[in-house]
Amino acid sequence: MGQFYLRSFGRFSFIFFFMFSSVSMHAQETELSLSFQEVTLKDIIEQIESKSSYQFFFVEDWLGEERLSGTYERISLEEILNDLFKESLLNYYITPNGQVILTRNNNIYDSLPEGFFGTKESEESTQTPVEERIQSPVFFNQTTTSEAVPIETIRIGKADGRNNRAQFTLAGTIQNATNQGPAPNVAISVKGRGIGTVTKEDGSFSLQLPAGLNVLETNSLGFQKVQKRVILYNNGELNFSLREAYEGLDEVFIQANVDRNVKETGTGVTKINVEKIKNIPLVLGERDIFKAAATLPGISSAGEGAQGYNVRGGKVDQNLILLDDGVIYNPTHFFGIFSAINPFTSNEVTIYKGHVPAKYGGRLSSVFDIKTKDANTEKLSGEASIGPVTSNLVLEVPLVKERSALMVGGRSTYSNWILRSLDEEELQKSEASFYDVILKYNDQINENNKIEATAYYSRDAFSITSDSLFGYSNRLATLKWQHKFNDKHNGNLMITNSQYKFDIEFDGQTNTNFDLDYAINETELKAGLRYQPNKLHTIDYGLSSKLYNVDPGSIAPRGDQSIVTAVRIPEERGLESALYVSDLFSPDEKWTFEAGVRLSFFAALGASVQNIYGEGLPITEGNLIDQREFGSNEVIETYAAPEVRASARYLIRPDLSVKGSYNSNYQYIHRLSSNTTASPIDTWKLSDLNIKPQRSRQYALGFFKNLKDNTIELSLEGYYKQIDDLIDYKVGGQLLLNEAVEQEVLQGEGRAYGIELLVKKVNGKLNGWAGYTYSRSEIRLNGRSTEEQVNNGDFFPSNFDKPHDFSLVGNYKITQRYSVSANFVYQTGRPVTVPVGNFILNDTELVLFSERNAFRVPDFYRLDVSFNIEGNHKIKKLAHSFWNISIYNVLGRNNPYSVFFVTEEGQVKAFQSSIFSIPIPTISYNLKF
Repeated sequence: MGQFYLRSFGRFSFIFFFMFSSVSMHAQETELSLSFQEVTLKDIIEQIESKSSYQFFFVEDWLGEERLSGTYERISLEEILNDLFKESLLNYYITPNGQVILTRNNNIYDSLPEGFFGTKESEESTQTPVEERIQSPVFFNQTTTSEAVPIETIRIGKADGRNNRAQFTLAGTIQNATNQGPAPNVAISVKGRGIGTVTKEDGSFSLQLPAGLNVLETNSLGFQKVQKRVILYNNGELNFSLREAYEGLDEVFIQANVDRNVKETGTGVTKINVEKIKNIPLVLGERDIFKAAATLPGISSAGEGAQGYNVRGGKVDQNLILLDDGVIYNPTHFFGIFSAINPFTSNEVTIYKGHVPAKYGGRLSSVFDIKTKDANTEKLSGEASIGPVTSNLVLEVPLVKERSALMVGGRSTYSNWILRSLDEEELQKSEASFYDVILKYNDQINENNKIEATAYYSRDAFSITSDSLFGYSNRLATLKWQHKFNDKHNGNLMITNSQYKFDIEFDGQTNTNFDLDYAINETELKAGLRYQPNKLHTIDYGLSSKLYNVDPGSIAPRGDQSIVTAVRIPEERGLESALYVSDLFSPDEKWTFEAGVRLSFFAALGASVQNIYGEGLPITEGNLIDQREFGSNEVIETYAAPEVRASARYLIRPDLSVKGSYNSNYQYIHRLSSNTTASPIDTWKLSDLNIKPQRSRQYALGFFKNLKDNTIELSLEGYYKQIDDLIDYKVGGQLLLNEAVEQEVLQGEGRAYGIELLVKKVNGKLNGWAGYTYSRSEIRLNGRSTEEQVNNGDFFPSNFDKPHDFSLVGNYKITQRYSVSANFVYQTGRPVTVPVGNFILNDTELVLFSERNAFRVPDFYRLDVSFNIEGNHKIKKLAHSFWNISIYNVLGRNNPYSVFFVTEEGQVKAFQSSIFSIPIPTISYNLKF
């Protein structure tokens, strides 16, 4: 057997042909018989040489160590080699004198395609479609470079002389080398060819390239520029990683990629990079996803310490908050002061407040889609912080290098220790603590399969008085399998489980001690797929089914002396399913359309006893005419409806676009609260025979403009939203532990409209954004009788109606390590109902209240400042540090959280409560390794 080193067949293919074809030899054996078990390619070649006069020439390293088995009976050498090399990059050429030359990637040719040297016929053939042209041999120059970082040369695919294509598909994925996550929105251009593309959200890309030499170059604000010299012989895959560009420290905290805000299709879509919000001064130095979101137009909260957020005039329960596709029911800690989502484990948050893609459903106002980071598969890494109230630690541990890893994060407060250290006796008896833990496992099994699993748990406990201990918790688990069928088709399969529960332990001075608890649990199975038949269409489709189990609550005596009677409200169950399809269609560079429909279905299930009321009569105890009993899993009531999602974008100029959208949504689960703001002991109620699902329709129109090479972003959006069967409460309604809760609520209509303006500067020494919203949110409860009407059936402001909302967030970099930041917020005071007089009835003085929400608390405004110190930016160091010194509410504004009224000595007096009425200084320290 002979060995021959082939330097480059791209250059020398024809030399070998003429050298060997000039020798005249006798014909070789036409048929061979072989049999082998678990042997290498080298052993097979030696067997062929021993049984024939063929002689092989090859580079031994090309053959590998894979072991093969097979049997061939009286067949030609060509058939044997075709079968052996079909899964490899090896090709072969048999000379007339029986010498077999092996090549890798390319072919040896013994003739040139017609017109190769530029004949008239070849000129005419340029009119032939690319896919019908005959492929020419691949030639390229073996170049050298004097650059400090040489360009890597990569050979892709295996040449096939029978293939008549002159263009092939190069696909692959780009990852972030730092965290192994996807690198979205990276521009890939092919030098000298006018070809390019941009990576998708999962880092994937696809290019149609001519055969032969192509030089690829990447460009992105957040990553270093890289060039790859690709020699393309056939369809193939190219995966690689990019390192972050550390010189990009001037980027804005909440960042869009270049001109994404102008060119993406949907209205009202915001992305938050969690790492970039660390400079925003927030209370007690805690990095908070939701409070950063609340500085953007269209997103607000009822006040400091309020739980939940209101998006475009919607209620708190109308927001779908997802953590790795699992639902989080209460995303706050510590009375709403802190977020329950660990910022160190979170990667990016996408907020849909206008156009909501068809794959999301179940809520009316918005979707907060929070994705955790993939754990680092290269090396042990992590992040830690210590602040005045909380500490945080996250570790990323590789399990199988470059394949799988585990991330574990934990956060806890030591506020109980602080309270017990204070001189105030009442505060020493108080309790306020929380913790949360999260685990994330990611495994890139191969290029086509990936598994992710997330587990999350949070717990809060607080005691405002010495006799009651309140607690609430979130639990979540998700398992996701991502699969790539081919270059055009991929999908994922997920199963999730979420639980929210709260409990109250009451130990008073009397014998009325009790334990009270409540829980809601949901389990969902869903599949989502994406098909891209061509460059014009991206089709998303899928289905889901979710089972709800609601324990409406129970109360039991606490201790042997308690006189409390045990009560348990029967469990509620419901099944919510959906089927969706949508198409993102781009007929040309100016127009892009996204149209979809989501068919949602809900069934309320037994076992249950449903109250039947007189037709057309108010739902009151006096109008109860019957009760109907349903067995286990028996369908009580069904609701089904199509939800239409449509959006369009027209590119007026490359830096100016107009977008419009229409969205309809259904919500089958309702949060019951008689408070002006959400509370951790609010309950959730499923739609049933007497409570209908909520429905909404939203229209939106916006203009988006970039200035100064995409460094300044401007957007102006307007919206109008209509809501039907909105849940509200009757005055004095008893919502907790009530078997006939439908008698305590009202269903009416709502409307919300507004204009949102955002100006954002995305880089430079001074960066940040300013947002202003003018909006109104109103409700009308106009029932069938006066007892089902509020404000005489006219529209009145919702509890969170705030017409004017202005936010300014700025950061100024003094140097690359030192910066100052400021955050200013102004909001119109929220509505309240106040006493306006009194009257005497049966010798009892009673208070006369105004129409609901006819007055407002004083306006809210707050200024926060911070000084930020980065550690030095040396790449080779054990850890990178970050100090944040901030003052929250630097003006000492006594912003009212709520207003309440008490009667003292025959007079009604008004009082206001505030959460933070003085400046709050904070020092926090972060360490990243």
